[in-house]
Amino acid sequence: MAEIESIACMQEEMARWRQDFHAHPELGFEENRTADIVAAKLREYGLEVHRGVGKTGVVGVLRAGNGTRSVGLRADMDALPVHEANNFAHRSTHDGRMHACGHDGHTTMLLGAAKYLAETRRFDGVVNFIFQPAEEGLGGARAMIADGLFKKFPCDAIFGMHNRPGLPLGQFAVRAGPMMAGGAFFDIHVTGKGAHGARPEAGIDPVLVASHIAIALQSIVSRNVRPLDAAVLSVTRISGGDAYNVIPQTAQLAGTVRAFTPAVMTLVETAMRRVVKGTAEAFGATAELDFRLTFAPTVNDAQAAEFVAGVCAEVVGGENVNRNPNLIVASEDFSFMLEQVPGCYFNIGNGAGEGACEVHNPAYDFNDGALALGASVFARIVETRLAKERQAARGG
Repeated sequence: MAEIESIACMQEEMARWRQDFHAHPELGFEENRTADIVAAKLREYGLEVHRGVGKTGVVGVLRAGNGTRSVGLRADMDALPVHEANNFAHRSTHDGRMHACGHDGHTTMLLGAAKYLAETRRFDGVVNFIFQPAEEGLGGARAMIADGLFKKFPCDAIFGMHNRPGLPLGQFAVRAGPMMAGGAFFDIHVTGKGAHGARPEAGIDPVLVASHIAIALQSIVSRNVRPLDAAVLSVTRISGGDAYNVIPQTAQLAGTVRAFTPAVMTLVETAMRRVVKGTAEAFGATAELDFRLTFAPTVNDAQAAEFVAGVCAEVVGGENVNRNPNLIVASEDFSFMLEQVPGCYFNIGNGAGEGACEVHNPAYDFNDGALALGASVFARIVETRLAKERQAARGG
């Protein structure tokens, strides 16, 4: 690995920042302490700091030279409602909240890059350091965009990075085109007719209807989506009733859908509405579907992806950059930023082998060994994209 030397010297300092963030996790749109720390450090480094972009979001602006070209670098700040199972010293101090996805590491890597770039300023143009709240399904990216993120802080290109458990430390993965699936959440409300549990003939059992809907939904992907396309439909919750001897009036289902194109997502939604309505009517009940697109597909600009792969290869060697990794069925709301500005989202290895733990797991922890490497890649993206000689070669 070839981290930038001055960033590598910050390794212990960045590890302290990261572990402090991990010990004090905050849920989406509640990242007040995290935002305070981020803003204070950016001001300390001499950046222009803007608070409250997308409620708790922070944007730091750094200029060097006279160039007008601009780059956006984004990190997410929020944690998850997970009870941490780890026992190390920096475990969560807030029961029921945990940095189980590595956003503490992402924030730290971007802060490290900001400190280095502010000290060196070996670029010509503008860098917008975007610290986003509420990535975990609460709409933080959309909130920042609605607050005028790209109108107030124009970016010619934008880049984001996420750790990848199972990918060895020192390796990166990036691909052009679709990288991660779009995601939708859904709720289904079934209305039947309540009755005594001993007299089902007097009612319309919504629990039975909900069960048949859950089974019927599983036919949508297998019988409506082309085998060459990818989609996932999962019913993750089903509930109804409060007593052993009462057939309830209503029952509820909930779950998620993932797809890599808007067309497939629309196809699944349309089929769901048909299945939900028709199945309920077959039993004499009614049912309503609330289908909400929470994440767009994450689609990388081809040129930006090739650029990022080249930067990563310069840092870690081409053999440590996978330019055609598997599609990721999880979702990421950086996708909405990529709909506004061309750019690239890529993965940094969080470690492989025994002990490697998937994100959203109560035993997860970000690998501090990746901090200097990630910060170095962020910094190299800026120095390469906004190189001074590039401006001079164009005649100033």
